[in-house]
Amino acid sequence: MGRPTSTRRGRAATVAVTVVCLAYAPIAMTELWPYASPGAPAIGEWILGRSVSPEFVAEAVRDRMEPYGRSLLPLIVHSVLGGLLMLLGPVQLLSAVRRRVRLHRVTGTVFAVTVYVSMAGAALYLVRTPPEQAFSGAAFWIVLAVILAGTVGSVTFGILAAVRGFPDLHQRWMLLCYGFLMTAPLLRLEWGFLPSLYPGLGILDINRVAIMHLGSLVAFGALLASRALDRRDTVPGLTGTWCPASVRVAAHLAGAAGLAWITAAFLDQGTAGRRLLVAYLVPYAVTYAVIAVRAVRSGARGAEWAREEWRLHLVALCLAPAFSAVTVPVLERSMDLDRPTAMLAGVGIGGGMLAYAAVTVVSLRVLYARELVKRRAAFADLPTRPAEGLAAAPATATEGRRA
Repeated sequence: MGRPTSTRRGRAATVAVTVVCLAYAPIAMTELWPYASPGAPAIGEWILGRSVSPEFVAEAVRDRMEPYGRSLLPLIVHSVLGGLLMLLGPVQLLSAVRRRVRLHRVTGTVFAVTVYVSMAGAALYLVRTPPEQAFSGAAFWIVLAVILAGTVGSVTFGILAAVRGFPDLHQRWMLLCYGFLMTAPLLRLEWGFLPSLYPGLGILDINRVAIMHLGSLVAFGALLASRALDRRDTVPGLTGTWCPASVRVAAHLAGAAGLAWITAAFLDQGTAGRRLLVAYLVPYAVTYAVIAVRAVRSGARGAEWAREEWRLHLVALCLAPAFSAVTVPVLERSMDLDRPTAMLAGVGIGGGMLAYAAVTVVSLRVLYARELVKRRAAFADLPTRPAEGLAAAPATATEGRRA
């Protein structure tokens, strides 16, 4: 019963992601037209004006006009190619699932090149715009920079894994890359429904709420997709665990300390801080519960590889609050930020960065297991070679005496 239910959920998730991507593609491609030509049609603004309010849209346009004006052409390239990536992503996923190798390779090459060019446009915007003058402020600038680095890093590792013949690692990195790209449509969805949850809240505060969880949620979605596509119970060469009880306990203690510090810091910021704390803690708790339950269930059915991967991600999730707590004072001093802004940025990037680290460790775990298999194969040949040499030595000596 477990597999059919899992298959149905996977198909439903694939359909949902595909629908979101297809719907967002034209929105992304036309989003910046009005900034280049006032009065030009923009599908996203039209929808947002009718789902939220014209005032909300006007505020968003006003806040973006000046920072976007400095780098309008690179941003247009970024948004148009971003819309193309929304179309290429489902093609890549479906071609991989259906084993259309040639189509997958061709579209994969186009996808990778498009990612690099699109992210180059975003990088130009970030480089030309001081963090404090960016749309939605310095914290938003930092989160965007981290997402950009994660996207480029993920697609690069995905390409390297494909070239080296590691399809399982290629799949994980490309799913993580697309997860980071999905922050764009998901942010627009939050623009649509968060104002109804928090009436009167402007675009700046909506973005602050969104960055509390978007990075970690998309990485969590990539993890769920990776585990759904990887049905192996074990990996050749997988022995022991990199997450013994001592590591898990230490990670939980560090995470609890980080959560306590984040909670106290946000509560000190009044109503706005409590709102941000809820936006962070609720998705965090749900993600933790799902990963912990999946790890236990995998162990119960003897799926060692699945349990190992879930555990590695659980340790990373536990360490994310501690990482954020350490990052906040670093951002304060290195970028001359005030405490609330550093809190926003530090907490906003923690989940995504630790998820990226978890995928890195998972990749190293697979590579280590394969190296063990190679060494065992090499050692298996060693007993025969010395024996051949020892057998030849006496014969050579006897021949010498006879001579």
